[in-house]
Parts: sequence; structure tokens; C-alpha cells
Amino acid sequence: MNNTTIEYADFAEYDRRQRGIERHLVAAFLGGLVVGLVGVLIAGRGPGWIGQLYEPYAYLALALAVGATATGFGWALVTTFLAAVSTLVAAMGASAFRTDLPFADLGGGAAGLNWVLALLVGLGLLAYVTRRDDGWGDLAAGGVGAALIADVVDRATPGLMDAERSFWPVPALLVGLLAVAVVLALRRNARSRARALALSMLFSGLFTVWLGMFVTGWLPALA
Repeated sequence: MNNTTIEYADFAEYDRRQRGIERHLVAAFLGGLVVGLVGVLIAGRGPGWIGQLYEPYAYLALALAVGATATGFGWALVTTFLAAVSTLVAAMGASAFRTDLPFADLGGGAAGLNWVLALLVGLGLLAYVTRRDDGWGDLAAGGVGAALIADVVDRATPGLMDAERSFWPVPALLVGLLAVAVVLALRRNARSRARALALSMLFSGLFTVWLGMFVTGWLPALA
């Protein structure tokens, strides 16, 4: 009798886990559809700061949320990829109603779309790793913060590849504060948060130096 009770409890737990995975898959797909659809419909419309904040940060937030709530590393990979692809599906459908925004131009072409997919999936996996309570979790949280901060620096600094004059100062400062908040939210104690923030600053600083050397032509000269 006791064995039967234990087996039933194990089976019920397994069933709940499977249903949770199914709901997570559906939520990731629907979330990607909504984010992608809204992104295309508001592109080029309304105040410029709305578009600057929405793209790419709404997509990045979706990837982080999906990855951080996955039940395993493999599921984080699958669901983040599903969410990223569903944003493209939504964009493809919405582009039929936006003749001024062809689907081929989204993400800067095929190479740009591949890079966006890789970035979203990578952030989703990092978000999942941040659930660890060790140094790897701190490292992953630092990587997430660095990705967000480096993007802000790239868009706010004149002369860099993706510089946007109107992005500074309000949108840049807002996203920078949100990036710090995300890092703090991903860690569970003061020591881990301090390490993650330090790593974010280190990684984003190294990326900024590399980007500056690339733009000024120093890297080819050193090669």
C-alpha cells in the first residue's frame, strides 16, 4: 500500500512537470508572437523613444524571461529559440500590412536575422544559468548585464557603429538603470549581486574598448 502511494505521488509530480513544460512552450510561442507583432506595427510610428526602447529591449526581455523560467538547460534552449522564431513569424505576417517595412529588411537582412536569433538564444541560456547559486550564476548574470550595457554604450556613443543621436540621454540612462536592476534581480544575495555587477562592468568595458578599436581601425593595424 505504501509503495502504491509513493508511485502515485511520483507519477503525479511527473505529470505536473510535463504540464508545466507544455504551458511554458505555449507561453514562449505566444509571447514571441505578441512581441514581434507589436514591434512591427509600431516601427516608425509614434515618438521615436518608444521604438528605441522597444527594439531590441522588448525582445531581449522576452528571451530573458523565457530562459529564466525554463525547467532545464535543454528546455531553455528550445523555448528561447521558439520565442525568437515566433517573433519572426509575427513580423512576417505583420509586414503584409506594412508596405513601408518589407520583411526582407527586418534585422538588416538575412545575416542580421541570424545574429538576432543567436543573441536571443544566448541570452536565454545565460538567464537560465543565473538560477545557479555559485560563481557560474554570477558570471552568467554579469554576461546578461554586460550585453545590455554594451548595447547602450554602442547606441549612445557618437562614432560607433549603431550610434543614435536621439538615444542620449533619456533612453540610454533608462535602459542603463534597467540593466542594473535586471542584474540585481537575477541574483539572490548582496555578495552575488556585487560580483555580478562588477563582472557586467568589466565585460561591457572590454567590449567597448574592442568596439572603439574596431571602429577607429586599430584592430586591422594590430593584426
